[in-house]
Amino acid sequence: MHLDMDAFYAAIEQRDDPALRGRPVVVGAQPGGRGVVATCSYEARRFGIHSAMPINQAQRRCPQAIFLRPRMAHYQAVAERIRAVLHADTAVVEPISIDEAYLDVTDLVRGRDGCAQAPATIGQRIKDAIGAAVGLSASVGIGPNRLVAKLASDIGKPDGLLVVPPAAVLDFLAPLPVGVLRGVGPRTLPALTRLGLRTIADLRRLSLTALQAALGPRLALSLYQQARGIGAAQVGARGPRKSLSKETTFAQDVTDPAVLRATLCALAMAVASTAQQEGWAGRTVLLKLRLAGFETHTRQRRLAQRSHRAEVLGATAWSLYASGDWGGRPVRLLGLGIAELGPPDPVQPDLFAPTAATLPLADQRARRLTTTIERIQARFGAAAICQGTRMADAERDHAIGSPRGRPT
Repeated sequence: MHLDMDAFYAAIEQRDDPALRGRPVVVGAQPGGRGVVATCSYEARRFGIHSAMPINQAQRRCPQAIFLRPRMAHYQAVAERIRAVLHADTAVVEPISIDEAYLDVTDLVRGRDGCAQAPATIGQRIKDAIGAAVGLSASVGIGPNRLVAKLASDIGKPDGLLVVPPAAVLDFLAPLPVGVLRGVGPRTLPALTRLGLRTIADLRRLSLTALQAALGPRLALSLYQQARGIGAAQVGARGPRKSLSKETTFAQDVTDPAVLRATLCALAMAVASTAQQEGWAGRTVLLKLRLAGFETHTRQRRLAQRSHRAEVLGATAWSLYASGDWGGRPVRLLGLGIAELGPPDPVQPDLFAPTAATLPLADQRARRLTTTIERIQARFGAAAICQGTRMADAERDHAIGSPRGRPT
């Protein structure tokens, strides 16, 4: 089973303030900056607004929309109540993001407790329990594996419940556009279109050999299997993280160094926030850069010790960018990550290091600023605030929307 809350952040805001119900609500940055939409209500989506859209573009599409800053601590508290509902119904729950999870309901369907239940009954009971607990709607998809369940919940949005039995998988998939499959993005979709492959049924008619010739062996095999409903079915705890990263795609290619630096700063804040919440620190900082024409570069640098401090990650990523031979070329995507994860390295005290009281005034201010920013992030989320650069035209109102796995 795949469960996805409907327009989660925006739905909470509409629940909490009845005056917002039925109105277009956009949660994210405030208009006037270079931030983006985190999520929006379904009323706003009718105007073509979507997550990760530049906030000013969203305002142009719907000037009458209500623009709200995220309240991450509040959203997290609601998510924990939802998670409690899920665990009360089934023991195997795998959270994917703050508003999304996979559940293994096999035992309930097969009646291993002596009472077999229909999948639709289980799905509706969980939806009703969430509604009673937090007053929000969820979309549920149930199928023989993760791929089918996820597609089913997406198709049923909002407030949907769709069950796809194993015998119906091929018919369910056949009319769907190829763009819904994993691995089909802005670069792959035109290639499939040129081959005349618009639906999954079209894709299924092409041999694996022909797909491999067009797309390469790895992606071709993945799409070949997905088109036939083949996917992983295991739900539960995954292996330990090997890396942690965030990325953002610009609506228009960017050359302004101030914008690029501010974006890396925000990404560093987001990565640091997640790392600190999960108890990780990284020894290696990763930079991902995509230029026009989908030309992608990666750079990495190993730190002297593991860190999950945003200022360390951001400064290292900016140094990697600044040392690259990009020649001011337009940037389409920026990503920042950490690898070689482990617990934060202990800092060996230095008997000769200056104390806070003896530090220069500028260093004392810098430490206080970092502490204040981390407290704000802990309460309102990583996108709420970003330590600015010293560049005069750096953006101060910059929010990063949810990258892959984003709330909808």
